[in-house]
Amino acid sequence: MVKPVPVPQELLDFIRTGTKFLLAGHKEPDGDCIGSSLALASALRRLGKEAILCSAGPFKRTEIKSYEPLFTSSPGEAERRNAQVIIIDCSSQERTGDLEAHIKDLPLALIDHHCTGVCPGEGTVVYLDPEAPSATSMILALIEALGLSPTVEEAEYLLFGFCTDTGFFRHIDAGNMEAFACAGRMVGAGASPKNTFNAINGGKSFNSRILLGIQLSRVEEYFGGRLIYTCEEYEETRRFGLEGRDSDSLYQLLLSVVHVEAIVVIRQETPERCTVGLRSRDWVDVAAVAADFGGGGHKNAAGFARTAIIADLKPTILSRFERIFTPAAGC
Repeated sequence: MVKPVPVPQELLDFIRTGTKFLLAGHKEPDGDCIGSSLALASALRRLGKEAILCSAGPFKRTEIKSYEPLFTSSPGEAERRNAQVIIIDCSSQERTGDLEAHIKDLPLALIDHHCTGVCPGEGTVVYLDPEAPSATSMILALIEALGLSPTVEEAEYLLFGFCTDTGFFRHIDAGNMEAFACAGRMVGAGASPKNTFNAINGGKSFNSRILLGIQLSRVEEYFGGRLIYTCEEYEETRRFGLEGRDSDSLYQLLLSVVHVEAIVVIRQETPERCTVGLRSRDWVDVAAVAADFGGGGHKNAAGFARTAIIADLKPTILSRFERIFTPAAGC
């Protein structure tokens, strides 16, 4: 049975002695990052603290787009004055993107459930639990450790993030009863699984179905079908925009293919820059692959960004996976 890491006393002291907090998540946030930030901000305000939501964005996912106006990408000097920083759902200031310049040199705490990118400086308070199913599960534990029970709104934010990272429990292995107990506390506080499912999976644009078809038409198999690759060219990025993407549906469709063990999706975000999404089943550690390219994530879900074009980046990534699927090639 997976036991959660207790909330460190240093983090509780960090919060109780502070008056103002900048809550920062990783760039290109997802539902877990946003849900964690919103829930913690609400709890801090109930404790009489000032909480300022920060994100470098972009808010690519349709399910989090409505929350974008609540976040600032560039906290000013007045907001920074006497502030402490809590970074959520990533373990380094670098992963916050353009926010890094605005939060450096401030007292810092890290809350994360990823096992990559942990490089805290001296004096940094760290709450790390690589076995936690989501950052929101850790935020729930933190709220409770602060002597609070989540409000209905906070519970909704927490379940939203929890279901984002667990794929509605699809990524939870046998024996992890604590994950279900955690979700049960969220539901007990008033969160609706039905409404959460609709929030995550509904509201997709017509263009997202067109782009999905284009991406599926480009699918290629490698290493005997164990790896599937596809891409999004810059022209599609310009034509369909961020709102036209439905990464979760794409990954689910490709991971359902028989024998497939890993997925690579390269997107040409600008003429000079690509982002890469990596997904896997079971034993393939895509977080380790992403780390080799300066990224990170979970064992079965990770990614990175690179200054490159698809044609140059693709063979480099395939070569890295060759070491996984053809062990003799890595000798």
